[in-house]
Amino acid sequence: MAAVVTRRTHCSPSEVYAVLADGWSYAGWVVGSSRIRAVERGWPAAGTRIHHSVGIWPFLIDDGTTALECKADRRVLLQARGWPVGEATIEVRLEPDGDGTVVILDEDATKGPGTLLPERLRRLVLVPRNVEALRRLCLIAEGRA
Repeated sequence: MAAVVTRRTHCSPSEVYAVLADGWSYAGWVVGSSRIRAVERGWPAAGTRIHHSVGIWPFLIDDGTTALECKADRRVLLQARGWPVGEATIEVRLEPDGDGTVVILDEDATKGPGTLLPERLRRLVLVPRNVEALRRLCLIAEGRA
C-alpha cells in the first residue's frame, strides 16, 4: 500500500486491540473522523461496520467503515468510505515487541479521486495523517492500561 507508518507503545497487543475493537473510540484516534453514529454488533468481525461522519461541522459526510478481516490482538483490515473523496483500505497490525507492541498502519486509496494521484503524492497526504492517528491510538491504549 502507499503509506506505512509505525509506532511503538509499552501496551500489549491485547491492550491496543481493545481500542481497535471499541468502535465508539474510532473518532478519537482516526484523523478526519468527527463522530460515530452507530457501531454494529460484533465489531470488528469481518462484514461489520462503523457508521461515522467525516469532516468539520457543518460540512460533514455520513459514511462508514467495514471490517474486511480481523485476527484478535494481531490484525484488522478495514475498508473506509468517505465519498465524494473516495475509499481506502487500511491495515493495522500489532506485533509484540518485548514488553510492548509495534503498531503498523498501512493505508492506500482504493476507489474514487484519491486513486488518480500518483502514489508519491498519496504518501505525502497519508503519512502525516497516519502518524497522528497512531499517536492518538497509542495514547488511548496507554491511558486505558
